[in-house]
Amino acid sequence: MADRRKTALLVEDDEKVRALVKKYLERMGFDVVEVVGGYAAMAQLDTLRPDFVCLDLMLPESSGFEVCEFIRRHDELREVPVLVISARAQPADRAAAEESGASAYLVKPFTLRQFTAQVAALVPTDG
Repeated sequence: MADRRKTALLVEDDEKVRALVKKYLERMGFDVVEVVGGYAAMAQLDTLRPDFVCLDLMLPESSGFEVCEFIRRHDELREVPVLVISARAQPADRAAAEESGASAYLVKPFTLRQFTAQVAALVPTDG
């Protein structure tokens, strides 16, 4: 019965969005570590090995693109699924996120159903 809870790193500077996404992730059974900026995310990733990263693109200090590239450059993080959530809805933004290593892209605003479907597709549950 080694039923370990999965850990999600939530990188979002908007307090309301961060609170909402945290609630969604906790409902899905994740332990959530929250950070506001890009540098804070990369510092957290030096020690944290999350099962999943939920990442905004427009962040203080360093962009979500840079955080995603940081994840993909590190062997121990390379396979971690990254869901980008962003208000940027242009195809070029989505393409740039994919190029930097995003696993999936969700445009704000989104519904609980849309969010949970994306996360479930990226992080299979044991059960």
